[in-house]
Amino acid sequence: MYWTRGAACRLREWRTARARWRADMQAFKAAAKEARRTGAEVPENPGPPPTAFSLLPWLLMGLGAFSNLFQGKTPNPWIGGLGLLAFNSLYIYVAARSFVKEKRQAASTRVALVLMAAITCGLAGGYGGNWLLFFPLLGLATGAALRGEHLRWAGTAVAVLAGGVSALRDGWSGLNIAYATWISTMVTAAILSLSEAVRELRAAREELAHQAVEKERLRFSRDLHDLLGHTMSVIVVKSEAARRLAPRDLDAALGQITDIESVGRQALTEIREAVTGYREGSLGTELDRARSVLTAAGVEPVVTRSGAPLAPQSEALLGWVVREAVTNVIRHSGATRCEIGVVASAEHVRLTVSDNGDGEPAVPAATGVGGTGLTGLTERLAAAGGSLTAGTAPRGGFTVTAELPVETGGLLDPEPATAPSAR
Repeated sequence: MYWTRGAACRLREWRTARARWRADMQAFKAAAKEARRTGAEVPENPGPPPTAFSLLPWLLMGLGAFSNLFQGKTPNPWIGGLGLLAFNSLYIYVAARSFVKEKRQAASTRVALVLMAAITCGLAGGYGGNWLLFFPLLGLATGAALRGEHLRWAGTAVAVLAGGVSALRDGWSGLNIAYATWISTMVTAAILSLSEAVRELRAAREELAHQAVEKERLRFSRDLHDLLGHTMSVIVVKSEAARRLAPRDLDAALGQITDIESVGRQALTEIREAVTGYREGSLGTELDRARSVLTAAGVEPVVTRSGAPLAPQSEALLGWVVREAVTNVIRHSGATRCEIGVVASAEHVRLTVSDNGDGEPAVPAATGVGGTGLTGLTERLAAAGGSLTAGTAPRGGFTVTAELPVETGGLLDPEPATAPSAR
């Protein structure tokens, strides 16, 4: 009863694989039709499922021996019939296990191959003629089950065995059987190995595509967090400044409202650029924005910049750091003064943003370096060979320090260093 349950289980697996393949083929045909209509690239044909059914039609090579049994041309037909039944059963057993790596390499599969070889030698040596064609079938099963380092020796051994038995039975014409056995072994192993490699490459490609989607989703969410967090903070601060100024200085309040409109329009542009992945920040622009938003929030900005101009990638990364650090100063620090310093040497550039607030980070320290924004910036700078540290300063307040190696290519045109500024 155990073997019947196993056979029923394998049959269900084959039917499931067949149904999955039919669904994949329907999806492929629909996608190919749409690609031809739009002129896009035609997707890859999924092909039939790798199952033992692809090896079973070769059993028809044994019809000649089966015919000899019914025509009475085989002496001791009961022995021949039992041998034929045993060989076919072992062949199906090996074929079914050859498409699962763990089962293919199991000892039971190797034992089944040895039994097949013994039965083949007995039938071919005893009857000859059409019964010699079981040797190519033995080679096919050997090639399907042994697709590794032992294939060459096993294929040669099976071919020599087939040639020896066939030569003893039918003379030199048995060399044809040896050649057919060797070819069936090697060709079967090559085709199935190539098919398996294609399936693995396809699975790897799908996994890489999935990872690329996840990476892009992470980039998009991270950029939206940085963009919207900073922009909303600027709008809130300038709105509060406009509300405070409106009763006593309407022109100054209108100036703040104009800034809010400008910030909103700029935020829309940056979000569009972030969606397409082409956004490149400018350190100079972010420093100017930092002065404006800190002044509107009642925080005295002190900005210094010295050294050689930076490459666009370094400018963009440090611009993100300024944006995130200044946002945290406004939201969480309660500071009255914020110092931003950029110092570029021949080997590296350092950005420092420090305040005189209460020294509290953006979020509890359990989340790592600062909040989600600082954590994402830490990963970005690390990918570029830099580093980001954030923590309470010895004299109070909170300090964010970013360091990057100086890139030798792609430098911007020199521009004068920004003098200390306080507003």
